[in-house]
Amino acid sequence: MGLFRQLWNMIDWGMVSMLLTRVLSVLLCLTVHETCHGLVAYALGDPTAKRMHRLSFNPLHHIDWVGLAAMLLVGFGWAKPVPVDMRYFKDPKKGMALTALAGPMSNFLMAALCCIPLRWLLPLVLRMDNLQSPLVWLYNFLITLILMNLGLGLFNLLPIPPLDGSKVLFALLPDRAYLQLMRYERYGMLLLILLVSFDVGSDFLSEAIFAVFTFLINLLVL
Repeated sequence: MGLFRQLWNMIDWGMVSMLLTRVLSVLLCLTVHETCHGLVAYALGDPTAKRMHRLSFNPLHHIDWVGLAAMLLVGFGWAKPVPVDMRYFKDPKKGMALTALAGPMSNFLMAALCCIPLRWLLPLVLRMDNLQSPLVWLYNFLITLILMNLGLGLFNLLPIPPLDGSKVLFALLPDRAYLQLMRYERYGMLLLILLVSFDVGSDFLSEAIFAVFTFLINLLVL
């Protein structure tokens, strides 16, 4: 019993709380992002995601464990892509663009909704002396969730395959150019890995996240 108590006292509960907050935030962001891809595709006539049980808010249906670990460790990760068959769409390019756009837009919407409870949480937290209070944890969780959603949404709007922004941009191209670029989509991941490895554009992305975060806080909280 004494050994158990010693081990218990050695646990850094602040670190555990921080890790739990980050894991929950990542799971929520990725799950909503991927589910909304599938929901919009289904609304536009593509039943592929529904047939593969991807129209679900259960994280286990969407999580790629390697991608989850990468996002937690280095801030760059991925989920299982929602299967989409653009042949079901009446206008394939437009349908693909709307389906792609649904992911980032869902993240921005979630970030905005998470700002609303901060209006009454912030005054309470500022008056608290106990930093271990559940309300303090909830406040930190919402802040983390907002920043994570904004980061994921903005990152996915980059016009680099296979990110969502590329599908929106490609939809503006002529059909021949569109099909040609789609064939080389898989090589875009190599470019993304290189950009992340050499930390290219991270300062710009961080500034964009902070700017949108500040805007939302001023609009919905202050």
